[in-house]
Amino acid sequence: MFTYFLITVSITDKLSSFIFNLNRTYINAEMNDDVIMDDLAKLKTKLLACRECRELFGFEPRPVCMGNSDAKIVQVSQAPSVHVHNTGRSFNDISGRRLRNDWYGISEEVFYDPDIFYITSVGHCYPGKSKNKGDNPPPKICAQKWLSKEIELVNNDIFVLVGKAAADFFFPKYDFTELVFSDQRIRGKPAFVIPHPSPLNVRWFKEHPMFEKKRMPEVRGAVHSAIFG
Repeated sequence: MFTYFLITVSITDKLSSFIFNLNRTYINAEMNDDVIMDDLAKLKTKLLACRECRELFGFEPRPVCMGNSDAKIVQVSQAPSVHVHNTGRSFNDISGRRLRNDWYGISEEVFYDPDIFYITSVGHCYPGKSKNKGDNPPPKICAQKWLSKEIELVNNDIFVLVGKAAADFFFPKYDFTELVFSDQRIRGKPAFVIPHPSPLNVRWFKEHPMFEKKRMPEVRGAVHSAIFG
């Protein structure tokens, strides 16, 4: 009888210890998620208040980025267009419609869901027009100051890099077209490089017709898997 009592006490103690450690692990995991979320929120507050390039641009900068720390997809592009600058909403232009509707095959609701997409760029502000009437390249300091920190604080599943500027930031000195037609990895996670969907990007699409026929369906599949499981 005494032996039975000792065995029962021992099993009970071990079970209590297991439940305690399990609860502690769960609480710590929740705390870590909260810390990440708080850190990203703090970073975004500073980012959206940044006006460092005011003199360089010659107008009031308007940083744009959106999404939460648990977003499934991190999308990085070059910089906001003038239309995005005016509206404050990422890819709210012709390029965005092509990207969402034709390439990703998703709705606006899905694209702008902060728990699905974290949308950012190498340059967070519209950089103004160049002398040849195209957009200026984004200032290098922007990505160094903000983008590197952003991607550390988002617990995403995949990356999508839109355009050469984004590809060059993550894969400097690599051929852009080769990056587009092959799978990459960033921070150990799948990464896909796609050309910018701008209507001005006509020449690249003419020279690479297999992108929309073969490669983009593959990227779309990865995007849908990340979103819908």
